[in-house]
Amino acid sequence: QVQLVESGGGLVQAGGSLRLACTASGSFFRINAMGWYHQAPGKVRELVAQITSVGSTNYADSVKGRFTISRDNAKNTVYLQMDSLKPEDTAVYYCNADVQNWSYNTYNYWGQGTQVTVSS
Repeated sequence: QVQLVESGGGLVQAGGSLRLACTASGSFFRINAMGWYHQAPGKVRELVAQITSVGSTNYADSVKGRFTISRDNAKNTVYLQMDSLKPEDTAVYYCNADVQNWSYNTYNYWGQGTQVTVSS
């Protein structure tokens, strides 16, 4: 069984920074794409940023230039550095990963979510 555990959320003032981390645990062959999504109250869950196993990245237009996604494959961990935070970034942030098991089947997993609140 694969688990994704997030950390690093919290309360910050507008213009501040936070760094989220998500570590995958369990037994698996490898992790393919990893990403971060967010969901604000009453809204759908949306992609924030994604990174492939070789480091190619993709960002939502709303966070380009402010957020940076990275990963440490040796630690099975993905990070999201969030700078110049805005009140509209307030949401629950979820980690997501495509994990390939030892039978080479790929399954998609979600973390439990971590709250990010940006005050004005």
